[in-house]
Amino acid sequence: MMNILYLHGFRSSPQSTKARQMAAHFAQTDHRFICPQLPASPALAMELACELIEDRGDAAKDWALIGSSLGGFYATFLAERYDCRAALLNPAVHPELDLGAHIGEGFAYDGETPFEFKAEYLDQLVALKVTAITQPQRYFLLAATRDEVLDWRHMRDHYLGAEQHIIEGSNHAISEFADYVDEVALFCTSNS
Repeated sequence: MMNILYLHGFRSSPQSTKARQMAAHFAQTDHRFICPQLPASPALAMELACELIEDRGDAAKDWALIGSSLGGFYATFLAERYDCRAALLNPAVHPELDLGAHIGEGFAYDGETPFEFKAEYLDQLVALKVTAITQPQRYFLLAATRDEVLDWRHMRDHYLGAEQHIIEGSNHAISEFADYVDEVALFCTSNS
């Protein structure tokens, strides 16, 4: 049995479409799916994720990660730290550059939950940055060529040598993600 930790994207939640689709898939298996609400602070988000991983088994053999957008950036940090597998869905590669325009108060994508992104969080992102992955075989990249938020070529190049599925078209949300749930799940559980 694997523990699957899903890390949602910026201003997102465990209620995102992709998170719910993965949760529904793993509910039909004996694998354990965990998708916490991540704090806006990258440092606190990683503190929470590390506690979850360290409290439940040997990370390298008992855990797999799924990260969407900013969650993909976090999953990369955790995969390098704990030597576990990571499936990345349109992952952020340079969030310390991309998120500067989002400093301030606002709302999560649900439109109801207050959300504040502070300037100091950019430095926290820099501290978590993995400049080069060390074991490409532990990564699976799912990237869309029409991602309107992030450049898919940065993803392709950053995860060079990793298993990659580049979707011609689609968007940042990967609107047809239901078509890829099985592929992502298989990668996560293939060493269990």
